[in-house]
Amino acid sequence: MRITISGPPGSGTTSLARYLAGKHGYRVISAGEMFRALAQERGMSLAAFGALAESDPSVDKLIDARQKETAEAADDIVVEGRLSGWMVSNADIRIWLTASPECRIGRISSRDGEEEEAARLHTEERQACERTRYLTYYGIDIEDLSVYDLVLSSERWNVEGLGAIADAAIAASIR
Repeated sequence: MRITISGPPGSGTTSLARYLAGKHGYRVISAGEMFRALAQERGMSLAAFGALAESDPSVDKLIDARQKETAEAADDIVVEGRLSGWMVSNADIRIWLTASPECRIGRISSRDGEEEEAARLHTEERQACERTRYLTYYGIDIEDLSVYDLVLSSERWNVEGLGAIADAAIAASIR
């Protein structure tokens, strides 16, 4: 089983990926964690590293190619990342999580220890930067949700509720 989980920053993709992986014994691959690790290795903030990625396509392309190659060759995997639903061509289930900007900003602020206004600015910059990169590099409009099997509100359901819905989809998909 190959599951992709995508959504905007703060929507809960990492939490759901970890939940499903733990419950089903699947491996998790996270594009965001790869991106953050590369930024940290270079001593850069996410915003600065995003700006570098915007001017140097090799950053995104390296992360995306590694994630795609690993995910498509593996079984029993949860692939978490903004483009995962688009990139993993043989995914069994593609999930998009959504939540209001206010909810997501609150989560990001709490998670990262930032004031809400700073979190809002960083998140808006990040989303704009990513949208531009994905359109430029791949011709993908990240706001086009047509590739997803499930679009779920993480504002409406907590991770256990989202997991129950995903579990039903997994059970229905096993052949």
